[in-house]
Amino acid sequence: REALARFEDKLDVLRRFLLTENEKYNLTALTEAEDVSAKHFFDSFAAAPLLPCGASVCDVGCGAGFPLLPLALARGDCTFLGVDATEKKVNFVRAASSLLALENCRAEHLRAEELCSSRRESFDIVTARAVADLAVLCEYCLPLLKEGGLMIAYKGPGAKLELDGAKKALSLLGGSAENVIGYSLPTGEERALVLIRKTGQTPLKYPRGGNKPRLKPLK
Repeated sequence: REALARFEDKLDVLRRFLLTENEKYNLTALTEAEDVSAKHFFDSFAAAPLLPCGASVCDVGCGAGFPLLPLALARGDCTFLGVDATEKKVNFVRAASSLLALENCRAEHLRAEELCSSRRESFDIVTARAVADLAVLCEYCLPLLKEGGLMIAYKGPGAKLELDGAKKALSLLGGSAENVIGYSLPTGEERALVLIRKTGQTPLKYPRGGNKPRLKPLK
């Protein structure tokens, strides 16, 4: 019970810190405490039971820290690295991690394709939420995964359609669709986790530079 109380206290600290800093830096479109709880915290926690014990996790396009920060709070046994191209959001994640004493969580001001030069195929889990279409996302995420690792993409109600559109990308990048797990937020909105297993090595030419994954998706 005491552990749960401490956990809830830390969520309250994170919620208040996010809303305060958001007024200065425009970190998230959500400005109400209830929305932060439902659409950031609750949503982020959906993947927590899927992380293997002691997993190394990379959150691609971590933004203001979702799902990165709630997952790091919930899974103290795992190590987390968030990467994002927007410096103010990375600075917020670092400040929040320090405020919450999250020793298992780091954030770097990097693009996923830059991280691949030093951490290619080194993570057990790669997560991404509200970043890009699934075909695009696969090109950023799968090169970072070890063979046998799992990509977890947070998606909306169109997840299965996106997965259908990512078949070519999966074939080229060494991934295989494993499952789509649907769930509802407390607000009633539908969400889904798309699970993609890394089944083979990703060719070294991926991810392509120059924003090509977005400009010319593998479809």
